[in-house]
Amino acid sequence: MKKDLTAVSDLSREELLALLEYARKLKQELKSKPRLPLADGRICALIFEKPSLRTRVTFEVGMRQLGGSAVYLGPGDIGLGKRETVPDVARNLSRWVDCIVARVFEHSKITELAGNASVPVINALSDESHPCQILADLLTVLEHRGSVEGAVIAWTGDGNNVCHSLMLGCALAGANLRVATPKGFEPNARYVKLAREYAKETGAELALTHDPGEAARDADFVYTDVWASMGQEEHAAHRAKIFRPFQLNARLMQHARPEAKVLHCLPAHRGQEIAAEVLDGPQSVVLDQAENRLHAQRALLAELLSR
Repeated sequence: MKKDLTAVSDLSREELLALLEYARKLKQELKSKPRLPLADGRICALIFEKPSLRTRVTFEVGMRQLGGSAVYLGPGDIGLGKRETVPDVARNLSRWVDCIVARVFEHSKITELAGNASVPVINALSDESHPCQILADLLTVLEHRGSVEGAVIAWTGDGNNVCHSLMLGCALAGANLRVATPKGFEPNARYVKLAREYAKETGAELALTHDPGEAARDADFVYTDVWASMGQEEHAAHRAKIFRPFQLNARLMQHARPEAKVLHCLPAHRGQEIAAEVLDGPQSVVLDQAENRLHAQRALLAELLSR
């Protein structure tokens, strides 16, 4: 693997699949052991420009279970790129910690951190990309289906950062992805192009549509996310009107396979992008997905810190 995980594209197909298997292995081992000393004494800096439940807790718990610890740096602690330049932050932190995890707005801050830090940098979310979420998603698919390759996953909603990373992850892993968005809210063309290049090599299929029913037809998993991401709050009401036909609900699930599972990266807004009956229903595996953030990220940390 490369020194950093700034995007799914930092991984090869072999590395991605190996990381998923490593996550499964560590998940099993930790059922009988309180701790795996794979990062004894190591320290991880958590730079968070955006609030978080799952990301912060899973990285902190993951480091502790590996024998290390984490230092949380919230929005007011650094002023990344304002009070101090991104390169200066990266160079300073590299003298004190063994890994940097960053949850930011501009994706350029992730690449700047990685380019200037001598320690591994992990993208815990940017406005363009969310690779750690996709590791958890694919681990969930692997556990519930038995394999990622050949799985049919439908995405309904915004062509956002999670969608970008999901396209790359599915294409690399050999899963088929259908993305349904309203017109004008399609995923970034650069990510579509790269995903299609990966798909040619793995035999995966990537389809873009404006019809959620078409995307969900005979799907194994149906996935959605919030209609307005952090930083887009002022557009939430406008987006809600446009995205209403893309809600993940019981009617949409009728297009999928009878045993299809529901995915959501959380936090969710019941009654908006997803109906409560679906989110809380028997087909939902969103809590497995949330738990797997811990297992996927712990494997990533163990891999990067073992060097």
